[in-house]
Amino acid sequence: MAQAKETTLAGLGSLLKLLPTGTVFTFEFLNPVLSNDGRCRLVHKYLTSILIALCGLSCLISSFTDSYKGKDGKTHYAFVTCNGLWPTPSKEDDSVKMEDYKMRIGDIVRASLALAVFAVLALLNPNVVRCFYPTFEVDGEKILKALPPVIGALSGFVFVVFPNERNGIGYPSTSK
Repeated sequence: MAQAKETTLAGLGSLLKLLPTGTVFTFEFLNPVLSNDGRCRLVHKYLTSILIALCGLSCLISSFTDSYKGKDGKTHYAFVTCNGLWPTPSKEDDSVKMEDYKMRIGDIVRASLALAVFAVLALLNPNVVRCFYPTFEVDGEKILKALPPVIGALSGFVFVVFPNERNGIGYPSTSK
């Protein structure tokens, strides 16, 4: 069983490269406290569910953020929409071409996969497994071994096909 946990952790470690670091850190930091180290009562299940939902939402939303350098030389952050950035750069800042920032199908694919990767990370966390489905820890050992590398390989392939051109919140802007 110890080797299965090491394999699972190694697989999950490679998946972390596809996720926003702050979201994963927040989940890993708060999960033991909110899930009572996997010894859940009803209140712990609700708190852990809320944590997973909020972190998943954060992971999804952060996939639709970008940054740009304005005329003032500062980095500005905004959300990506079908029409460009929101909030919209000021009219005086003609250095920003809005068509470069419109949402694309690749953004939706990357956001979906980032959410799937986070779901695998969160739902296969030992505390979450013990809390929500304790019998799965023994019965589902093969799935615990296989799922993270499979999701990681699939996501990695898609991320290569649709490379991320966005500079999300917290990342420096690069020239387009």
